[in-house]
Amino acid sequence: MPELPEVETVRRGLEPHLQGQRIARLVLNRDGLRWKFPADLVQVATGATVTGLRRRSKYVLLDLDREASILIHLGMSGRIVIEGQGVGDFHRDPAILPQHDHVIWETEAGTRITLNDARRFGMVDLIRDDSSPLLDGLGPEPLEAAFSGETLARAFEGRRAPVKAALLDQRNVAGLGNIYVSEALHRAGIDPRRTAGRIGRARLDDLARQIKDVLTEAIAAGGSSLRDHRQATGELGYFQHSFRVYDREGAPCPRPGCAGTVRRIVQSGRSSFFCPTCQH
Repeated sequence: MPELPEVETVRRGLEPHLQGQRIARLVLNRDGLRWKFPADLVQVATGATVTGLRRRSKYVLLDLDREASILIHLGMSGRIVIEGQGVGDFHRDPAILPQHDHVIWETEAGTRITLNDARRFGMVDLIRDDSSPLLDGLGPEPLEAAFSGETLARAFEGRRAPVKAALLDQRNVAGLGNIYVSEALHRAGIDPRRTAGRIGRARLDDLARQIKDVLTEAIAAGGSSLRDHRQATGELGYFQHSFRVYDREGAPCPRPGCAGTVRRIVQSGRSSFFCPTCQH
């Protein structure tokens, strides 16, 4: 499932081709993906101008000049394909089969933007006034300037859950997933099993910094391509080559001076990777 860096990478790739552009045509090749498409989606989008592109948690939002926004979630296998004149070296990977092209935006400038989703776990919705059950209750964005150890302290106060689970809870922090939580906890030297409400403020200050750093580095690398993620350019992300612990079970801990070995455990049905020697 794409996490914050992958979704932000897609948003940035779309921006030059959608910002300020008029949608000449919207094509729906089925009646829905994870859920049915809104009945008025085509009517509202056709002829509208995209006034802005935003990311909220793991969603991309296309703001329209009609007091509405198109909300996109890529699901497990969703990819954005950009084609047309003036799109540089973008190309369509032959492995992206056209029978999985479910939503197509065509702009007046001649650009064709396709949501291709083989497993159909993605979604496209139409929202107004930023009101959606999918967005309501989301926690703070970890890349915002105000995000800090104090933010985490408030969210974790009294929580008996493991810190890994607390960070994955989108009500506490928006956009984090399994990969980047594992990486940030290793950088901060915190065991993923540690009780969230019992972590001291100084360590939470450092954890907040590490979360920001790992997300920023991952975005600069185009995200992590483990299975389906591609940048909007069609290129693979490459942050997976910088993983310190995620998916590195049995490897030596990369922390200088640590003689530990990366271990894998299962928490709430999800794999957690950490070093039991230097994370405590």
